Amino acid sequence: MVLQEPAESEKSSVSRAAGVVGFYTVLSRILGLVRDMVVAGYFGAGLAADAFFVAFRIPNLLRRFFAEGSLTIAFIPVFTEYLARKSREDAMRVASAVLTLLSLILVTVSILGILFSPWIVRIQAFGFGGYGLKYDLTVLLTRITFPYILLVSLVAFFSGILNSMRHFAAPAASPILLNVGIIGATLLISPYCSVPIVGVAVGVLVGGMMQLLLQLPVVLKKGISLMPLWMPGHPAVRRIGLLMLPAVFGSAIYQINQFIGTLLASFLPDGSVSWLYYADRLVEFPLGVFAIAISTAALPSLSRQAAGKDMSEFRETLSHALRLTFFITIPSMVGLLVLGRPLIQLFFQRGAFDSYSTLMTNQALFFYSMGLWAFSGGRVLVSAFYALQDTRTPVLLAAIAMGTNLVFSLLLMGPLRHGGLALSLSLASSLQILLLVAFLKRKVGVLDSRSILISAGKSGAAAGIMGVVLYFLYRALLPQLPHAGTLQLGLRLLALILAGQGIYFLVARLLRCREMVSIMTLLRSRMRKRHRA
Repeated sequence: MVLQEPAESEKSSVSRAAGVVGFYTVLSRILGLVRDMVVAGYFGAGLAADAFFVAFRIPNLLRRFFAEGSLTIAFIPVFTEYLARKSREDAMRVASAVLTLLSLILVTVSILGILFSPWIVRIQAFGFGGYGLKYDLTVLLTRITFPYILLVSLVAFFSGILNSMRHFAAPAASPILLNVGIIGATLLISPYCSVPIVGVAVGVLVGGMMQLLLQLPVVLKKGISLMPLWMPGHPAVRRIGLLMLPAVFGSAIYQINQFIGTLLASFLPDGSVSWLYYADRLVEFPLGVFAIAISTAALPSLSRQAAGKDMSEFRETLSHALRLTFFITIPSMVGLLVLGRPLIQLFFQRGAFDSYSTLMTNQALFFYSMGLWAFSGGRVLVSAFYALQDTRTPVLLAAIAMGTNLVFSLLLMGPLRHGGLALSLSLASSLQILLLVAFLKRKVGVLDSRSILISAGKSGAAAGIMGVVLYFLYRALLPQLPHAGTLQLGLRLLALILAGQGIYFLVARLLRCREMVSIMTLLRSRMRKRHRA
């Protein structure tokens, strides 16, 4: 009983933090969909859109590698350990030293990226060739967007500090401003550019600057100094660096596989890159809102427990995070499988984005959705490894998953085209999560596997019943899908989504899913806060 109270406290803390992160992430994802709707309406899925998505994916990939993918999860455990075992002043010196070294590296990377953009594009989109309009446009857009890696990496670094200090609101809200920047630039700058898609690329930089400006006041209020402190030999800096090097590969397996998908898609017909991108955006909605929110909220708690050598609480917190992740993402996966096509039509089918693009995008979305459970659970499990300051194991498993993805992609891109690339990613990610579980058991002893499997099984049963009912309701409410108006389609889809949620939560309650308690407690807590306000 003595150990149970801290565990319950940490579980509540993770749930509350995930709620905060999830709330702002919902807003960000909604604006992200609006952003993609605007870009799709202006540029569709043609040459210009393909060029922009390839160009934007390059700094976005580096963001996951050097920022969210390695810096944050390498920095948080070390910084948290200094806060817990040493003084706050020591922890702030570590932050200043890392910030100084990081800024120098990022400026260098940005300059090199701009200079070597032609070669970077040849690697990322080999199928575009080394000359021609599509290649030249992609190089130009890459040079414009590349400095985003500098801005967003600083944002990620400050987010890691604030998350370690249990401040989640500002870091979670900052992606909203990237979407605002791109939407504003598309509407206000693109019409005045000789090459309109250039305005969208400028919007990436505008959004990155706004993200950074949002973080700075909160960072300064927390007492973090922005004055340079050159201490590259500091023990903590060296430890973070050693953790980051393999983390570049281990934590960004999803993005590495996306890179492979983009490279191979460049050999497929025009539009393939864009169809994969739009489908990925819809999968990223539940992935970002729930899985990333939960893994972000869980990492500081797992790091504190690992630093305190309390493996019992560590396993309990990890089990809670995984159960909560599967409880939310499994019904999201089923919902996307059933309602993918009308969702794509509602969000994207207008202007240059026609019904054929909707059909092709839905093929990719169907296969991506099959791996949503693995994408989500993998994020949480990777966070557990980094909380333990183990970066080698994720690297090994990342290499295996990458090889699997490449083999499946080459086998499936012929018969299934871009759909085969999406299915390959789902299969590789499924293998990765199984390997993560097996290797984590060796590190921390017996996991609460039975509880996790029972919870996932109940979630799967509830989601399955929801999916069957949704399918028949979908056939009844949307029989003339290609001819449905936007307002009519939106209202009927909203009714279907609300009905699906109601069915899922009702069945989950009947099955006595433990995660219902966490969600209801979180909702009641938020309602009490609003009532007091």
